[in-house]
Amino acid sequence: MSRIGRKPIQIPDGVEVKLENNQILVKSQKGQLTYALPDGIGVNIDSKTLIITRRSDDNRQKALHGLARSLIANMITGVSQGFTRVLQIYGVGYRAQVSGDKIILNVGYSHPVEFKLPEGIKATVDEKQTTITLQGIDKQLLGQVAANIRAIRPPDAYKGKGIRFADEVLKLKPGKTGKK
Repeated sequence: MSRIGRKPIQIPDGVEVKLENNQILVKSQKGQLTYALPDGIGVNIDSKTLIITRRSDDNRQKALHGLARSLIANMITGVSQGFTRVLQIYGVGYRAQVSGDKIILNVGYSHPVEFKLPEGIKATVDEKQTTITLQGIDKQLLGQVAANIRAIRPPDAYKGKGIRFADEVLKLKPGKTGKK
């Protein structure tokens, strides 16, 4: 069996898990998420644990077993604790502002760039306007939004100017050396 797929998932207090029509619904006060189970993957729900099972031992079923377990565990973590992603802005005059459901970025272009946040994602900017904190319950959507914001101005390879993840480490290239 899959090592990841056979691990039981603990259901914290305040989280409700339902199985209806081969779809899992995870709900709490922060929101709700749904996931359609792939063919051959089943779920056993006890009082406070969830166990993912599979019908056969072919390679596709083994891969989907671990994937389904990871996605369901991320859904439970998302609705109980939530996920956070932090972006840093480096560069002289580079800054960000939050205006309603939009992030307005001044990152070296001739115009400010407006990025509309999807429903379910909240953003805050610190007082220096150089750190963007994104929060949400859907891990996949949060990661995609963070990647889309980073793609507006990826970090430069020589000076490091641009938008990067807070835990991202850049290896800067050396510049040209002068003639002798």
